[in-house]
Amino acid sequence: MNLDNCKICPWECGISRTGGIKGFCRAGEKIRVAKAALHYWEEPCLSGTRGSGAIFFSNCNLRCIFCQNFEISQLAKGKEISLEQFVEICLDLQHQGAHNINLVSPTHYAPLIKEGLKMAKQRGLVLPIIYNSNGYEKVETLQALAGLVDIYLPDLKYYTDQVAKKYSQADNYFFYASQAVQEMFRQVGNPRFDEEGIMKKGLLIRHLLLPGQEQDSRKILEWIAREMSPDVYVSVMGQYTPVFRAKEYPELNRRVAREEYEDIIEYFFNVGLHNGFMQGLDSAEETFIPDF
Repeated sequence: MNLDNCKICPWECGISRTGGIKGFCRAGEKIRVAKAALHYWEEPCLSGTRGSGAIFFSNCNLRCIFCQNFEISQLAKGKEISLEQFVEICLDLQHQGAHNINLVSPTHYAPLIKEGLKMAKQRGLVLPIIYNSNGYEKVETLQALAGLVDIYLPDLKYYTDQVAKKYSQADNYFFYASQAVQEMFRQVGNPRFDEEGIMKKGLLIRHLLLPGQEQDSRKILEWIAREMSPDVYVSVMGQYTPVFRAKEYPELNRRVAREEYEDIIEYFFNVGLHNGFMQGLDSAEETFIPDF
């Protein structure tokens, strides 16, 4: 994980971020953060009663046309911080009572985050660390984080390459994301919870339902049950809202229909999956999008 020849993610741009050159993700040589706060809208086992200590990183290695956080992922809203400031943010969230430290879209800052987490743990950070990722990861990057991350929270967005390319500009998305979630599972296994039902360690895969993409969703659920384990925890998300550039694509310019949602929930059980969370369609409101 070298910023002088950046190949952190599947894009493998090979550029020198320390030399001021920016690759596909547009990230520089310092961590850029848009927001850090207690976040109450993650899965119940993550937000609990005191909130998840979310740190929202700016920039992204995907270009999702429907991104709810487009202000920070695509428009780079936020400010650069030092590793010392990152440590202070983590410790402050712990002091506020957060259940965990939730690293939102961390991939392109992985080597910096790795050093920051080491420093924070030396200064008393004891909360579980969540790696909240879009799934477009390299196994080698994840292996370098082994032992520092307690909870992996990846998206598994697409099964079909054409769909991933059209909506997120991602080449070979499922090829990389499927290997990534398997490596995450190898590191942390299925979730373990405390007596209050708060997740302390493990993998939780997220899948966002998109309108008209039921077949892609079905294939993803099939793959998880077949290639990983029917016991894997999956969060099926119904929050899709046509924001950012989604309105330029007629097939995405609507919310997920109840029939589509119910079909996927039924299919979830039909393929043998039985652990996870089902996010209701009432979450498909712009009011649930964080204010940056």
